[in-house]
Amino acid sequence: MAKFLIVGLGNVGAEYEHTRHNIGFEVLDALARASNLLFRVDRYAHVTELKHKGKTFILVKPTTYMNLSGNAVRYWMQAEKIPMENILVVTDDLALPFGSLRMRGKGSDGGHNGLKHIQEILGTDGYARLRCGIGSEFRKGQQVDYVLGKWTEEEGKNLEEVIQKSTAACLSFGLIGLARTMNSCNTKS
Repeated sequence: MAKFLIVGLGNVGAEYEHTRHNIGFEVLDALARASNLLFRVDRYAHVTELKHKGKTFILVKPTTYMNLSGNAVRYWMQAEKIPMENILVVTDDLALPFGSLRMRGKGSDGGHNGLKHIQEILGTDGYARLRCGIGSEFRKGQQVDYVLGKWTEEEGKNLEEVIQKSTAACLSFGLIGLARTMNSCNTKS
């Protein structure tokens, strides 16, 4: 049975819940909820295992905080013996408008500290990532407040649809592969 590691980036703690930076956690929470799965506290992460159409998805929400996400990725990749091509990282992206999704098989960290650390620890940028657009509606110097801020009421109305599309993309990555999933999920909001 093929195994996939799906890592949702975010920060642990009540103060970070439902913030733009934690969309990776929200996507994994939705995947788990749809199958009535609960996360367990484990090494470097909250983890659960989802079986879907003959595939196993190890869902990982790092507890290392964003800037040390690579530690959790490396640990679970090794512990579960998952090859690089079966890893997908779900993260927020300021460069994309709210609601847009972009899946890529490799690429730069784009200034994202979580991706930067994963790249450092793995020694490569050759892992798949699903970037969820959070927009960039902030004044100069307000980026941190924006990223760590709660969703606006307007964003909240559309967030469920974005999360549903993201969960579908995660499952598709395991079922039909990166290239075909990129074709179907790389859309504008």
